[in-house]
Amino acid sequence: MAKGKGLSTLINLALWLTGVIVSLSVGFAMTDGTLSLPIWLGGSLVAIFAGWIVIVLTLVSVVLEIIKQAS
Repeated sequence: MAKGKGLSTLINLALWLTGVIVSLSVGFAMTDGTLSLPIWLGGSLVAIFAGWIVIVLTLVSVVLEIIKQAS
């Protein structure tokens, strides 16, 4: 049973880390202008704003998860 729990923990960590990396990649791409929105969705200004929201909330979630794991 301990082996299965360790494997499960490793898989959960890998999936969580993948989500963080993808979120940060998308957020930074939106702020740099690599990813943009069509004009009818607000265009570049909304994309930049949304990108910063993604970056900040991802970093907050990382900090909260580290605090949760430490306690």
